[in-house]
Amino acid sequence: MRLTSRDDPAEPGTPVRHTSSVSAIFTPAVIVRILLGWAAFLALLFAHPLLAGPLPTAALSIVLAAIVAVIIVCAGSVVTQAEHLARRLGDPYGTLMLTLSIVLIEVILISAVMLGPGDHPTIARDSVMAATMLILTLVVGAALVVGGLRHSGLRVNRIGVSAYLSLLVVLVAVTFAVPAVIGVDGAYTPAQAIPILMLTVVLYGFFLFRQTGAQSGDFREVSTRARERSAPAPRRPIGAVLQEHRAEVIARVLVLVVTVVPIVLLSHDMAALLDEGLSRFGAPVALSGIIIAMIVFLPEAITTVRAAWMGEAQRVTNLAHGALVSCLGLTLPVVLVIGLVTGQTVVLAESPVNLLLLGVGLLLSLTTFSAQRVTALHGAAHLFVFVLYGLSVFA
Repeated sequence: MRLTSRDDPAEPGTPVRHTSSVSAIFTPAVIVRILLGWAAFLALLFAHPLLAGPLPTAALSIVLAAIVAVIIVCAGSVVTQAEHLARRLGDPYGTLMLTLSIVLIEVILISAVMLGPGDHPTIARDSVMAATMLILTLVVGAALVVGGLRHSGLRVNRIGVSAYLSLLVVLVAVTFAVPAVIGVDGAYTPAQAIPILMLTVVLYGFFLFRQTGAQSGDFREVSTRARERSAPAPRRPIGAVLQEHRAEVIARVLVLVVTVVPIVLLSHDMAALLDEGLSRFGAPVALSGIIIAMIVFLPEAITTVRAAWMGEAQRVTNLAHGALVSCLGLTLPVVLVIGLVTGQTVVLAESPVNLLLLGVGLLLSLTTFSAQRVTALHGAAHLFVFVLYGLSVFA
């Protein structure tokens, strides 16, 4: 089946012949990576009885290294499909595909842990906190350093970034800070949880409605002078693109999701092994959550840094800040609903140290992306905050 287009979304308004086929999408390399990811997950599942007992340190290290290697290989396929979708659909639709696929699976797995046996009152807080600091400081910092050094300065669409950061200020506060002030023992009471989750759903839904509708232009790359002089044609409506390239988009989304799922499943299945390994070295328990978050968001992190390398500054913020808005906007209402239905206590309030670091990270993001040009120096400041977060974990 042939899929032909007249325009390449990577350069809006520039007529370029682009021909692809479904068979070209499901290449041998793609199929091998999908099979590798699922085979590794099934092997880990069937080997669970053997891994339940204490393993020698050498064997434990080999198993963990093998899992990480499989995840890295599969992440390459995810990144490739995400970049093709971004080029085909354009922003913010392309990056939203990758962001939602990863975040939704993460939310489902957190929900599965909460609905499973045992008591896990802080699982949502710990997971989301690690992801927030990881993306807000490490991923953004690395991307800005790479992009800033290669391009001397990056320009973002400041209206779109302002929208992201406005939502993040509210969602971070309502998730980690407000329950410490008005809640009981760091958790919302049922009377508080109901309006909080409803308002969060409405806010996030309204954000998606505007981002993919009337304000979609606020989340696209800032035009360069060369493009402005050439007077590019307006971007084609997303509906027309989907209608013309439906088969290709469906195939790439399928490959992306089928490859992402084993990555997330492997990262959570390895949690017990990682906890055991870290405990043998006397490492803090919180370090496990950080490492798992790094693995879960590895495809997104690689895509973000590559976008910075290509000088796509707005795509950097669409991936990083968009992922955080979706993570907070989806996780908070879901875990609150589970808490209300099951009667579980959902502890969300963070420690004073983590609240301080969250505040610093958000304030730094506001100052960084309010500049005319974003440089490598801004990225270095973000990386410094991540180091501070790492020190607080070991304190």
